[in-house]
Amino acid sequence: MKRLAAVLLTVSILGGFSVAQFAEVGTLDFPTSGSPEAQRYFLRGVAVLHSFGWKQAITEFQEAQQLEPDFAMAYWGETLSYNHPLFGEQDADSPRAVLSRLGASREERLAKAPTERERGLLDAVETLWGEGEWQDRRVAYSEAMGTLHEQYPDDDEIATFYAVSLLSAARALGDDTFRFEVKAGTIALDVFNRNPNHPGAPHYAIHSFDDPIHAPLALESALRYAEIAPAVSHARHMPTHIFIQHGMWDMVSGHNQFAYDAARALWEKGDSVSDTVHSLDWGQYGDLQRGDYEKARLWIDRLEMVTEESGGQNRASNSLPLLRARYVVETENWETLEITEDSASTELLATGLSAVKTGDLETAEKAAEALKGAGGGNNQVMHKEVAASILAARGETDEAIALMDEAVEITLGMRPPNGAANPVKPTFELYGEILLGFGHYEDAIEKFETSLSRMPNRARSVLGLARVHAKIGNKAAAAEQYRKLVDIRKGHETLPDYKEAMGFLKKAKLEQAAKER
Repeated sequence: MKRLAAVLLTVSILGGFSVAQFAEVGTLDFPTSGSPEAQRYFLRGVAVLHSFGWKQAITEFQEAQQLEPDFAMAYWGETLSYNHPLFGEQDADSPRAVLSRLGASREERLAKAPTERERGLLDAVETLWGEGEWQDRRVAYSEAMGTLHEQYPDDDEIATFYAVSLLSAARALGDDTFRFEVKAGTIALDVFNRNPNHPGAPHYAIHSFDDPIHAPLALESALRYAEIAPAVSHARHMPTHIFIQHGMWDMVSGHNQFAYDAARALWEKGDSVSDTVHSLDWGQYGDLQRGDYEKARLWIDRLEMVTEESGGQNRASNSLPLLRARYVVETENWETLEITEDSASTELLATGLSAVKTGDLETAEKAAEALKGAGGGNNQVMHKEVAASILAARGETDEAIALMDEAVEITLGMRPPNGAANPVKPTFELYGEILLGFGHYEDAIEKFETSLSRMPNRARSVLGLARVHAKIGNKAAAAEQYRKLVDIRKGHETLPDYKEAMGFLKKAKLEQAAKER
């Protein structure tokens, strides 16, 4: 009888007296044994939790606990609100303290879950927050959720929480085969097909397919998720993971503006600065692709303000060099900075490339040397990019190509692109530009095409491909790329590359008209 009452309550809340409230976070059907009053807060907490609105979710679950102190599922939900399942453990003490408020021991707490399903869910988080290493607990939790999914295959909430646990387990295991992601995404899409307004299903599909190969599978989810949960900043931002993969720059800019607005409002109420910074970062990248350099500068100004207001919180202060360097590289308004021990890697890259472009090879060499000593991975890619650019400027063709081959090898060994370009100057794009400068046109075409297969519609890769086709006299292919660039830069007609594209297209049109006369 309690289960029936809970089902009826879910329908009532989502379709009746609280429909406006839930219109901001999505809809779901999650029957529990809680009282109708407590269930109302519990449901909203779960909906917000699915969108990673951590502090908002905690508030809702605690309201449910106040109304019903022994409502086990309200404590279950709160424990899941303290750690990001896709990143490292940040706080194990808080969820353990939540469980201790419900009962002194695991047995005592499980006794307060009146149904087998609720005991299974509570027991799974007991494993997640129990003894042992964090990575092991993440995997064990996912296995427990998998067992529950087998027991309750038609339960959308168990399915979605299992899906996100698979993504967490993949990271814990260091598994880069995408098998976990594909399984998680398949489960999430299955729920999405049954309930297109579910906040977790499209969200987890986006995370599952956030790479150049699988991104098309999540486009419908991204478009829908963009409308489901406007009350949560992360939900406004998350669709842009897929929009970036499709080169949908207006959507990247616009939805990160929405996410920034929501994050600012939540921050003023005590939420984390993290979502604010994340939307600033991605929003700027979208506007730089569009060619809206004024708005791109505004994102930097906003980040400077956020850094000051947050007292220099690391997430904000550490992102400033990135946004400033990206602005220099994308706009090609070359600027060299003083190189110090505190120079960020992104600043060194921007300074190194700027110095090459302005003929200051001595400063470029200093930047390359500083990057060489900055560690492995991306830093070494950036080191080789600057060093190869120096060699190219000196006309040392073979040496520059060899270094770029090394940069490509490192790049291909890293995760495929799943956001703003990283490094700030994409390896294949720079390689294409260097080859174009050497007159190695066919090889340059291959590098630009590879760059665009990894980051579709990226403005400077489109421009590079247009230029190399124009160089070899392939006017039809060049016109196709220049038209793409005009579309990308639409509304920003004063940009030199826009004028270049329009000039080529007008000349091609005149030549075609002359042939037809």
